[in-house]
Amino acid sequence: MKLTKILTKKLTSFWLLSLVAVAFVFLLCAVMGFTQLTYTFQQQKVAELETMLAADYQQHGNNQFSTWLPPLLTAYNAVDFSLSQGSQLVYQFHRSKADTPSSSLTLYQTQLSHGKLSMTITLPPPFSLHDLGWHELIMLVIGFISIGIFVRFGYGWYSRELDGIEQLALRSKLILDGHLKQAADMPTNGKPRMINRAISQLLAELDDARKERGRLDQFIRKDTFLDKQTQIGNPIFFQNRLDGLSHNQKMIVHGVLMLIEFDDVDLVEDQYGESGVKTMLSLTTQAITAALVQYEDSIFARRSYSQLAIVVPQLSQVEADQLAQRILKICLALPFSGIGNPDNFLHLGCAFFKIADLQVQLVEEAEMALRAAQLQRVNNWFMYDKGALDEQIAKGSVRWRSFIENALVSKRFFTLQQVIVDSDNQILHYEIFSRARDLHGNDVRATLFIPMANKCGLMPQIERQMLEQVLFRLMSENTSTYSINLSLYSLTSRAFVRWLQSTLLEHRPLAARLIFEVSEDIIVKNQKNTSLLKTLDMLRKMGAKLAVDHVGQYVVGTHYIQEYHFDLVKLHRSIVRRVHQRSENQLFIRSLIGGLYRAEVKVIAEGVECFEEWQTLKILGVSAAQGEFLGQRSEV
Repeated sequence: MKLTKILTKKLTSFWLLSLVAVAFVFLLCAVMGFTQLTYTFQQQKVAELETMLAADYQQHGNNQFSTWLPPLLTAYNAVDFSLSQGSQLVYQFHRSKADTPSSSLTLYQTQLSHGKLSMTITLPPPFSLHDLGWHELIMLVIGFISIGIFVRFGYGWYSRELDGIEQLALRSKLILDGHLKQAADMPTNGKPRMINRAISQLLAELDDARKERGRLDQFIRKDTFLDKQTQIGNPIFFQNRLDGLSHNQKMIVHGVLMLIEFDDVDLVEDQYGESGVKTMLSLTTQAITAALVQYEDSIFARRSYSQLAIVVPQLSQVEADQLAQRILKICLALPFSGIGNPDNFLHLGCAFFKIADLQVQLVEEAEMALRAAQLQRVNNWFMYDKGALDEQIAKGSVRWRSFIENALVSKRFFTLQQVIVDSDNQILHYEIFSRARDLHGNDVRATLFIPMANKCGLMPQIERQMLEQVLFRLMSENTSTYSINLSLYSLTSRAFVRWLQSTLLEHRPLAARLIFEVSEDIIVKNQKNTSLLKTLDMLRKMGAKLAVDHVGQYVVGTHYIQEYHFDLVKLHRSIVRRVHQRSENQLFIRSLIGGLYRAEVKVIAEGVECFEEWQTLKILGVSAAQGEFLGQRSEV
């Protein structure tokens, strides 16, 4: 852009200089022509005087010169005049000094009457005898004003024409920098208009192609991970998400697994056909989906032809019992008429799981609970009794609020970090995780206190303490880059956003070493939340990078990645888990990376647990990864 403006100014200056030079040449030629014309006219007058002198000498001799020659010489403005015959002076005229012009004079010498007479006359320059009158001055002023107006009009026209070139250069720079929306929003009335219109049309087609690519990507994900009849997760989706909640086949969070099974579905199909079964399943899934909206990270999928599966993490056993009763009540309230045995049609089996429970054992316990519910021969639900539960899970909300508030006051929250490495196994940055300690010095897992902190509205205070530790302790010790997760409650909290903005303004160089991670679920569900989008835009303008994590956890389009200018994309562990054995997950990653082609976005995988997963991810084009295989979490 700077080069374009410099060239524009140079071209404009050259045009003005050329115009001035042409005007100067024309003016110089006019002056020279006027001078030459006056000299020629003076020479003609001198020649006429010579002719008159010669004629008079032949007729009257040298006796009549004094009678008619003085007035004529006065009319000629002659300064000196002498007429001689041989060495004898015939007539001489001399003008007074007062009337003599001060400019240079012109001397004419000639022979008359075949050499009998010689004449010498001195005349002033012919152009010095004329003074400009007021009408001539007016004409000159009008002429110069006309020239100035013409030059100003030409300069304006030239500038307008060149402005179009600069506009094209600016749009081209925006396109090369990846700011396609800003380039498309620029006015297109600049010249050359044909090129502007062509660029606008190409940008519109490119935007439509990107949206179509996003729709294709979403279609691939739907076709791969969603059940075609019910539009909820299929068995592949269910197994992926369940693997994402486990590590080495052991659960990493607590929660509940529910299996819902319909009996006599074949009878319904025989009586109402496939459309009847589809309607029944569609009504059921819609009702259950509405009931699960309030539970974050819940999993709902169709496990088999007549069986649905629900996984709700971060749920206590009391809440799990209440949810099971509510789901059964909702399903039984649906208008299923004409079923063989309405009182023994729907059964629900539940299995509560804790951290470190085996995944295989969990599924077996849920199936055993489902069989126990079916043996009762009535629409019912059954919870598998595991015995003693984790005391931390059993805490009530009041006790959790008291614990979190005390931990905030006494600053008992501390940080863990995990390394993120690129495809060459070089450290890219570190991700920060939070932990808490109770009064006995025992660590409290983030999976336990974060849901409770969200319910109590204390998540912004926790994340503020984490940021303070990163900014004022970790970053002062090294030059590494750190990524920090931010919740929706923090991003939409005015107090937290004001504090974060003022802190980043005060420590502007540190902002470039920060990466703020936001969950894909938050972005997709809050695309119309202006306060959230303004906060993300503010963080980006401060110099920090933005990352969207948990990508692939839900089946949604990925057009938002480039629309909101994210710098990093983190694949959910459910997509990464056993990726070398699952072609569906590989297809999703290829589609995602293909959609981000030419965009300056790095794709990072989280939860890498073995060499085969990491090798497969590198072959697919993933830029970096984190996980137990690449480095465990450590306290800092």
